[in-house]
Amino acid sequence: VQLQASGGGSVQAGGSLRLSCSASGRTFSSLSMAWFRQPPGKEREFVAAARWYDSSTIYADSVKGRFTISRDNAKNTVYLQMTSLKPDDTAVYYCAADFRGLSGRGTYDYDYWGHGTLVTVSS
Repeated sequence: VQLQASGGGSVQAGGSLRLSCSASGRTFSSLSMAWFRQPPGKEREFVAAARWYDSSTIYADSVKGRFTISRDNAKNTVYLQMTSLKPDDTAVYYCAADFRGLSGRGTYDYDYWGHGTLVTVSS
């Protein structure tokens, strides 16, 4: 599975961005998809996931109510709509895919990773 993330950029606090991640190489509808991020100097952390087997979504507490993960199976794409952005949201954002059905909050739940896209939020 190849994952390609895009949509990062620079935005002021309070602004919005939408990240996209396109997938190829495996049936997208049978993949759970997630977004992680890695702030400067910190470890990679879970942001959100969209599970294929029950269509549920889960979020990190830090982004709940501000970020929305969604997927378009016809386009093999998962999105992360980010609103009310804060400087603490500054990070490299990665999309990830899981075909084992784990799709939790740990990086070990995911089998494939894309290259990151940088989001910078200024105050």
